[in-house]
Parts: sequence; structure tokens; C-alpha cells
Amino acid sequence: MGLLNMLSASEIFAQVLSFFLLLFLLKLFAWKKILNLLDQRKEKIRSEFEKIENSKLEISKLKADYESKMLSIHEQAEVKIQEAIEEGRKLNAQMRKQAHENAQDIINDARKQVKHEISQVQEKLKDRIVDIALDAARNVIQEKLTEDGDRKIVEDFIKEMEDV
Repeated sequence: MGLLNMLSASEIFAQVLSFFLLLFLLKLFAWKKILNLLDQRKEKIRSEFEKIENSKLEISKLKADYESKMLSIHEQAEVKIQEAIEEGRKLNAQMRKQAHENAQDIINDARKQVKHEISQVQEKLKDRIVDIALDAARNVIQEKLTEDGDRKIVEDFIKEMEDV
């Protein structure tokens, strides 16, 4: 009560009248502007929240698209890897087949060459045997025909055959 004693009734009346006058002036001149500003601010906040929600939806769509594309890329990569492996296997089989064919060709050529060389050696051997036989016959004709001489000629012939 001490506070009310210090104030006079006219001061309180003046304060109340000033407050209501200020309230009336604010309502008359500024109230609509303030309410409009508040409404605009409220609308701006609401639109920002809508944009955020729309952005979230768009981001989730983009994320789903990204994940599906990544899955597709992984599947394509797996297919490409399998194709490359299969191509490598085919190439390996083809190279093995080609190497086997080349080896067979080399073996066949070597066999032909060996046969040719054997036939040449046989021809040379025949010629050598004929020469030895002719030499032996010449020696037989030139020497006296005696048992010891014949034996010697045959032994020489056998030695020459062994040397050949």
C-alpha cells in the first residue's frame, strides 16, 4: 500500500488515459501494418517449411534414383566382368588349340625331316655297302683264292661293316 500512497489519482488517471490513447493510435495507424508484417512473416515461414519438405522429397527421389542407377551400374559391371572372363576363357582355349596345332605341325615336319634324313643315310649306306662289296670283290679277284685269304677278306669285310 505504500506505493499507492505515493501516486496520486490524477497521475494514475493520466497514465491509464495515455495508455488507452497510445493503444488507440497504435490500432489506428500501426496495428494493421504490424499484423500484416506478422502475417507475411508467418506465410514466409510456412512457405519455407513447404520448400524444405519439397526439397526433402526431391532429395529422397534423387537418392532412390541414385541407388537404382548404382545398382544398375554394378549389375552392368558384373555382366561386363563375366563377359570378359568368358572371352578370356575362349581366347585361352583358342590359344591352346593353336599352340597344339603348331606343335603337331612341328612334330610332323620333324618326322618328315627325320624320314628324309634316314632315307638319305640309307642311300649313302647302300652306296657305301656297294663300294665295300665291290672293293671286297676286287680284292678277292686280285688275291689268290685261298682259305686264309678268303677268311681275311671276310673278316675285313665284317670290320668295315661294323665301322659303318
